[in-house]
Amino acid sequence: MVKVLFVCHGNICRSVMAQFVFQDMVDKAGLSDQFYVDSCATSNEEIGNDMYPPARRKLQAEGVPFVRHSARRITSSDYERFDYIIAMEEYNLRNIARIIPSDPSGKIRLLLDRDIADPWYTGNFDRTYSDLVMGCSSLLDELSGT
Repeated sequence: MVKVLFVCHGNICRSVMAQFVFQDMVDKAGLSDQFYVDSCATSNEEIGNDMYPPARRKLQAEGVPFVRHSARRITSSDYERFDYIIAMEEYNLRNIARIIPSDPSGKIRLLLDRDIADPWYTGNFDRTYSDLVMGCSSLLDELSGT
């Protein structure tokens, strides 16, 4: 089973949206039994909080299923638990490195080759969603060998 962890600052917008977008793609591809998908934060600011309401509304509008979420912070043990740790932006990579200072297996990387803007600040959930779909689609192609 391939275990994928999406990471952003607070785990209430980008990373949790990526989690559900990727899970939906996995499910539609008939690969549910081959993947475990989760998300987390690099900060403590939103721990325990559900997905940000505009993020939920965007997933609903796009027909992406989701369940109640409880934001959590990444831990050093996540490095052993997950095969891929996928950050939304360079800032997240720097914060991950404070918690997981070594990446000998090359598990930690960005979802895209550029930052995905944080819609908490931009308010542009359409752009974030589009970026997440692009990145998750490429990641699924890579990991499923298609």
